[in-house]
Amino acid sequence: MLELNLWENQIPIKAVYALCVEEVCRKYGLARSEFDILMFLANNPKYDTAADIVEIKRMTKSHVSTSIRNLEQNGYLTRHCSPGNRKVMHLSLCAKADGIITEGRKALCSFGSIVFDGMSTEERAEFWSLIERMKKNINNYLEGKK
Repeated sequence: MLELNLWENQIPIKAVYALCVEEVCRKYGLARSEFDILMFLANNPKYDTAADIVEIKRMTKSHVSTSIRNLEQNGYLTRHCSPGNRKVMHLSLCAKADGIITEGRKALCSFGSIVFDGMSTEERAEFWSLIERMKKNINNYLEGKK
């Protein structure tokens, strides 16, 4: 048994994240899932398909599909077929998304400043090392359940 229920800490962390990105979402009329997808694509250019977003962000297919459709209709991203495999659709950010990305990155920096306040560079590195190990453990477990 965990001495501290680590997962209960997700609630206030998610609340602070929501507060940090809320202004950007409101300004551009974005749902949080749409904002998260735009930021994911901007920060992870090698992962550019809906399947990548579902797998890596662990978002539901229906939320990703709906969000991508809305983002495309609003001119923030486009879809194009993969050469050699017309079933694979790649996503590309449009210039219209540049302001969102710039302001979104500032919001995410603010979030990071709040969360990591008072932590040394070494403490941050150790934190990320532990998070990566936890993600690996979780992914290995989930793979074993498939």
